[in-house]
Amino acid sequence: MVDAREGTMRLARLTSSVVAGSILFAAALGGDTAQAQQPMVKGWVKGKGYGWIWGPGDEIGALNAITEQKVMAALRIPKQGRVYDLGVAYDRASFQWPGHSPAEVIAFRTPEGIKRQKDLGFMEGKKDAWHSSAVFISDNVGTQVDSLCHVTKGDDNHWYNGYKEADWGGNFGPRKACADKMPPIVTRGVLIDVAGARGQVPLPSQEEIGPDELRAVLQKQGVDVQPGDAVFIRTGILSLWGDYGHDKARLAPHDSAGINLAAAKWLVEEKGAVLIGADTSGLECTGKCWRRPEDFYPAHVYLLIEQGVYIGEFHNLEELARDKVYEFLYMVSVNKIRGATAGFTLRPVAIR
Repeated sequence: MVDAREGTMRLARLTSSVVAGSILFAAALGGDTAQAQQPMVKGWVKGKGYGWIWGPGDEIGALNAITEQKVMAALRIPKQGRVYDLGVAYDRASFQWPGHSPAEVIAFRTPEGIKRQKDLGFMEGKKDAWHSSAVFISDNVGTQVDSLCHVTKGDDNHWYNGYKEADWGGNFGPRKACADKMPPIVTRGVLIDVAGARGQVPLPSQEEIGPDELRAVLQKQGVDVQPGDAVFIRTGILSLWGDYGHDKARLAPHDSAGINLAAAKWLVEEKGAVLIGADTSGLECTGKCWRRPEDFYPAHVYLLIEQGVYIGEFHNLEELARDKVYEFLYMVSVNKIRGATAGFTLRPVAIR
């Protein structure tokens, strides 16, 4: 009888030790149980998407959906530490959409100018100097992420969350939902290499990409889009970019390829994307893809205004496609310039 009781007590002590060890191991891997049970995203409803659900004063839209749990899951994606630069190099002669102004970099101070002009008394007798430039540039050139004030709709010129030009426009840019309100984005990224799947790089002019093709390419790649993801569609146009995108005659015809409105809706309402980007200047198919005479960038209106979902443009996806990296950690942060309608000339990174 004594031996039986001792055996039972030993088993109880062993069981307690195993349970305690398991709890510590689980905590080391992923935090406490309460944190593990937190939702990956907030607010998204399958079949509906996001919309104006975050309150009358909200300025960041679908980025509200990304939880700490989603960020931590994204940070666990990289296994190699390989960093991909998704930005394009840009200068005064680079290709861009004609609706935005070009850039100009003006030398403000140069070493020789400082010594010759002698207009800075504190530099008299000094041997060192510096370079300083003034930059005149559009907020919609180079690699971009459009903010939610970028496009407007209707006679009242409203944008996301019902902000209207008459109430919130200004001489120094919009005063609601502009780029300086955009928080840093850290989330899971997914590449949908349409050009690679077709074996057609780059895609032809005004080539339309619909949801069925996106679904097929994802299946071929063996990945899927999850709620809270940043999704990028490759048309292959940046295979023609070169150093600074100067060959406008070659680039321009291919810049009109992209997703249609149905594809944008599928990515948001069925998959939960919070950012949809591409390697073109405007993400969506233009020209023959416009179904109605009054349409002008219908996917922009749907994503930015109706859903509060961000748009990425001129993201360099060539190296990701070359290495067949279809899932990665995506990170981008825009300049905090008040009144800017987009983050511009950015260098987002993808890490595998």
